[in-house]
Amino acid sequence: MREIILISFLGPDQPNQFTRLMQALSVHSLQILDVGQAVIHNQLTLGIVVSSEDQTATALAMKEILILAHDIGLTVRFKPIPVQEYEQWVKDGGRTKYIVTVLAPELTATHLQAVTKIVSDQGFNIETVTRLSGRLTLAKSGDRSPACIQFGLSGQMLDAHAMRSACLLLSAEQNIDIAVQEDNVYRRNRRLVCFDMDSTLIEQEVIDELALEAGVGAQVAEITERAMLGELDFQQSFRARVALLKGLDANVLPKIAERLTITDGAEKLISTLSSLGYKTAILSGGFQYFAEYLQQKLGIDEVHANVLDVHDGIVTGEVKGQIVDGARKAQLLQDLANKFGISPEQAIAVGDGANDLPMLSLAGLGVAFRAKPLVRQNANQAISSVGLDGILYLLGVHDKDIYRV
Repeated sequence: MREIILISFLGPDQPNQFTRLMQALSVHSLQILDVGQAVIHNQLTLGIVVSSEDQTATALAMKEILILAHDIGLTVRFKPIPVQEYEQWVKDGGRTKYIVTVLAPELTATHLQAVTKIVSDQGFNIETVTRLSGRLTLAKSGDRSPACIQFGLSGQMLDAHAMRSACLLLSAEQNIDIAVQEDNVYRRNRRLVCFDMDSTLIEQEVIDELALEAGVGAQVAEITERAMLGELDFQQSFRARVALLKGLDANVLPKIAERLTITDGAEKLISTLSSLGYKTAILSGGFQYFAEYLQQKLGIDEVHANVLDVHDGIVTGEVKGQIVDGARKAQLLQDLANKFGISPEQAIAVGDGANDLPMLSLAGLGVAFRAKPLVRQNANQAISSVGLDGILYLLGVHDKDIYRV
């Protein structure tokens, strides 16, 4: 008769513990069905599920394990598992699993309690809890990284819309970000990241900066805001704003480029992505001149933006070629995916405006970054409480693996 036993260990973590335990089990030829271990502050929690049809071998192994555990300072418990229960557990392993990532400048028990209540209300069971952010020092520091906890879930989501709504509401109330992702092969194999530029990689809207130099700042800013909110057609509003720049001296472009503020976390994010082999691109409804400036400064692989028409050193009030609007951004993302031989599911898109929604929807991971309400509500994921480098946590990257710039 087959016996299945869960052996649980708890105690101080020490070198060679696992090796000695496996040696004790191997002597009696017990089959290992599952194993998992976690160490928190040098405290070990280890579980091993073993099986055998030889009851004598099982009994001898358990006796040896008890003696060994006492010798190395571990508390041990044995729990028999019925075969039917084990087979159901195996069957459940084929169900869709999810990853919930919670990040904020600082996470509290109140935050985690609220998030896990949402998880529980949706019928999920928490299988793993992993801290992706670095170890927290007690010393006060202005350079402290965000806090991030990742939950691995099993179970069947009861109502995806309700879960998303609850997460958005909690995010707004508590100034935390919550990302819920299906834990599939695409999530573990992203290869391309496409960024909007204005108010995403940089804090400004460049066309507003150009308008200030041209003395038409108020008129252009009003049109820009309405376009980003989705109240105006992007192409029409863009041409109207560019027309207001007619007569501007193109010599101001380098001056504007130098005063652009790169968004917090952008340099760390892109340098880490590059070190991990990702391709990066700017897909911008802004201007090529400034996109190329950022390309050189940040090490971006490709840029696609609008070309501001200049004649004899003066802005003509027109753009050259096809305007990069929302539909064009989505097409460019698809083209880049084809170029690099990947699926759009392996791409990440990051933006803040309504014209970013098509590419956010096409990408396997679409992130609304410090976005307008319309965009937050329609994007796959949203980040507002931390910098751009918070995206690394959505990829499962640990702080210790982040490239230091």
